[in-house]
Amino acid sequence: MTADKETVAKLRAERFQRVRDAHQMELAEDYVELIAELIDRTGEARVVDLASYLGVTNATVNNTIARLQRAGFVTSKPYRSIFLTEEGQALAETSRERHELVVHFLMALGVDEFTAEADAEGIEHHVSEKTLQAFRKFMAKKKG
Repeated sequence: MTADKETVAKLRAERFQRVRDAHQMELAEDYVELIAELIDRTGEARVVDLASYLGVTNATVNNTIARLQRAGFVTSKPYRSIFLTEEGQALAETSRERHELVVHFLMALGVDEFTAEADAEGIEHHVSEKTLQAFRKFMAKKKG
């Protein structure tokens, strides 16, 4: 293998690793974002509400909440509401900001709101900070 092929292979492996890492964080980001939204809207986040919004079973939510607790993003007690830790709140805010930026960027390109919201759900977890900066720059020029 030549040096160029090795470099290309290494770069490709790094890209695939970034995608795998994004997939691992995707579920956590979706959950903390929804938990924050429910707390803001109703004052609490309950397993039954998360299950309903996500279209999954209560058992699935309970398993995910247990993982989020181990990761330090949430706290909860049996039969009680779910609360975000400081780390969970920070992740929720970052996720929400990224989601809104992607939605507004897509709409600025002419994508309708419904489609932009749906597409942002996937894009927001995989877009790099460098690309987000380009989105911000584009949006700032569009406003100004």
